[in-house]
Amino acid sequence: RRSPVPPTRRRNETRRSDRQLRATVGEDGGERWDPPLVDEGKLRTFRTGLKLRTNFDFPIHRVFVSPFLRCVQTASEVISALCAVDDIPATTNRGDQVQIDPSKIKVSIEYGLCEMLNMQAIRLGMDFSNGNWGFDKSHLESTFPVGTVDHSVEPLYKEMPKWEETVNGARARYEEVIQALADKYPTENLLLVTHGEGVGVAVSAFMKDVTVYEADYCAYTHARRSIVLGKNQSFTAENFEVLPKQGQTGVSYVLEQH
Repeated sequence: RRSPVPPTRRRNETRRSDRQLRATVGEDGGERWDPPLVDEGKLRTFRTGLKLRTNFDFPIHRVFVSPFLRCVQTASEVISALCAVDDIPATTNRGDQVQIDPSKIKVSIEYGLCEMLNMQAIRLGMDFSNGNWGFDKSHLESTFPVGTVDHSVEPLYKEMPKWEETVNGARARYEEVIQALADKYPTENLLLVTHGEGVGVAVSAFMKDVTVYEADYCAYTHARRSIVLGKNQSFTAENFEVLPKQGQTGVSYVLEQH
């Protein structure tokens, strides 16, 4: 029997707090091409989590994260803010300073949300054609708040995409992963933590005649669609609608002229 009132499911995206990968190594480790967040970045990502907690009138059920360290650290701070048990005092500036309920959200690494794998994004003159990125998934998962990792999830991408992909190829990958995750979990609200290009695609792929030209630090988008549930876990879904207006969430774009 089909649902008479289509439920609405939402997909949200946030960008980790940097513009491009820089050749630095911080206290939290990380390769030259995969530096960690600085303290200011951690504060900004935690504040973004608080903003999502305040602005969204619906729960986030699952979080999918790029394996790059800054995305993992961004997700950890945001999850802590979203899962906080009590109201968070204004003086709180780190996720490890709040008590959380880990049952509220489940998180997983998704290689398909990784940075664009080309020289436009990783400008260090290094050769990654052997596919050896050195990501330690267990170590990355240990960064997330205790009890939030869902080890049962099968990632869409079992390994990293191939180096060196084109910009259009990376954009097609982001769109594919966004749509596939939404279809894989049609009754859940998802938060995808990815990179600037991916956040831009989350707008341009679902709005007609739009060119995204800027995604600020910790920019995010919010899209939703209506679904109708059928038999045997089947469903039909409308197209995504991007909700925030230009500039409200750190993403700027222009309408193309015809």
